[in-house]
Amino acid sequence: MNNLNAIKHLNTVSPEQAQHLFMQCCTSSLWVKQLVLTMPFIDYDNLLQVADDAWRSLSENDYLEAFDGHPKIGNVNSLREKYANTKALASGEQNAVNHASEATLNALAQGNEAYEKKFGFIFIVCATGKSADEMLELLQSRLPNDRDTELANAAEEQRKIFHLRIAKMLESFHE
Repeated sequence: MNNLNAIKHLNTVSPEQAQHLFMQCCTSSLWVKQLVLTMPFIDYDNLLQVADDAWRSLSENDYLEAFDGHPKIGNVNSLREKYANTKALASGEQNAVNHASEATLNALAQGNEAYEKKFGFIFIVCATGKSADEMLELLQSRLPNDRDTELANAAEEQRKIFHLRIAKMLESFHE
């Protein structure tokens, strides 16, 4: 099934099914609602444009709701336990952490704690394709930022993540 066929399939699901599918891509309830209300989509590019426009229209609280749908980098167990809803589309996003050294994992844990304490939300990064050391370097480079800058950084990382998850969702229709 190509993207156009996948979009056609997506356009046929019920609003409840669409809500479930989009919630796996991003856990902001307002973002999900906006996507469901915008259906049907013309094509893949239209879906991504609607997703981006909806994302950019959200408030800080909506962003924080979406961030809360993520485990802390390196804490894959919290993904399984707390956010089983996103498990299928999030699988593989933090694979590199599974092969990290103990020192890197400890530094990530300490950095995450410092980050959350400073900014009030967890460190969000599009982890796909990044090693644990790269994520640690990004975390450490973002820690000196002010909260507004970091909220914008985290929002952009979340946008990258939901783009990947939307693609995975559409690919899942092939199966």
